Amino acid sequence: MLRCDRALLGRAITLLESTRTDHREQAQQLLEQLLPHTGNSIRVGISGIPGVGKSTFIESFGLNLIADGKKVAVLAVDPSSERTGGSILGDKTRMHNLSANPEAFIRPSPSSGVLGGVNQLTRESILVCEAAGFDTILVETVGIGQSETVVSSMVDFFLVLMLPGAGDDLQGIKRGVMEVADMIVINKADGNNEPKAIAAKNDYTHALRMLTPAQANWQPPVLTCSALHNSGLDAIWQKIEQHRSMRTDSGEFQTHRQSQLQHWLRSTIEQHLVRDFYSHAGVQAERKKIDHEIANGNITPVKAASRLIDTYKKPQNP
Repeated sequence: MLRCDRALLGRAITLLESTRTDHREQAQQLLEQLLPHTGNSIRVGISGIPGVGKSTFIESFGLNLIADGKKVAVLAVDPSSERTGGSILGDKTRMHNLSANPEAFIRPSPSSGVLGGVNQLTRESILVCEAAGFDTILVETVGIGQSETVVSSMVDFFLVLMLPGAGDDLQGIKRGVMEVADMIVINKADGNNEPKAIAAKNDYTHALRMLTPAQANWQPPVLTCSALHNSGLDAIWQKIEQHRSMRTDSGEFQTHRQSQLQHWLRSTIEQHLVRDFYSHAGVQAERKKIDHEIANGNITPVKAASRLIDTYKKPQNP
């Protein structure tokens, strides 16, 4: 892994994603051994509305970074089908040139129904990629929405891509996303779209000024670019480096990383408690009765929840 064997890196992430109990134990053992070799990258979350060109942007952006001497890992999360649980996982085909580059690693993973636009094991995948020597981690989310702000809890910089011509898009974008964005980039600013992109830039700049910045000493900039024509991408990276330098000098960078670990702890506890709750034999037996009572209108869901929680808290017979 430390020699950046990409085949082993892929196998390691597959192990992390496994739901088997023995695989989860092995995955945690692997992470513990790799932990001293992590934390040396810059982690950038990238989100955007459908059709904004995230894959094209990431490929052009990643290739530019590699040309500048960086090693780039892309963790791309595809939407999972609510009916089958399957996912297209097409990012490697959409980023053909980047995926073929020896200094890049692209790993598509299904969202598995997890809100937040990222896979629940994205944090672990970030660490594994860092241990393998990738110094720039790009996390592509499934889209944009209020729930997807969770990505900001696992990256150092959160970039939101938008299309030229704010209009209704400005009204539709969620306030929560705007409040945690470290930068907004108007993509496809080329040809006839260029005047619209400039207008959108002005609209978003004005909108951001009406919000209280998440960081006292950072006003999120609004930039334009054309990923297709590879223009404006260098300025975006310069802003990301400026942000990191500013936060490192002030001590906020390390504090933010530490708070992310606390958030990871809380979310992991919540996941384990929910899984343990629904696998509890007493809860499973009681739920069959409660489901029938709710359907017949004999009990409210709130009261039903209290009964199930009381059942869960009772000691089970040996």
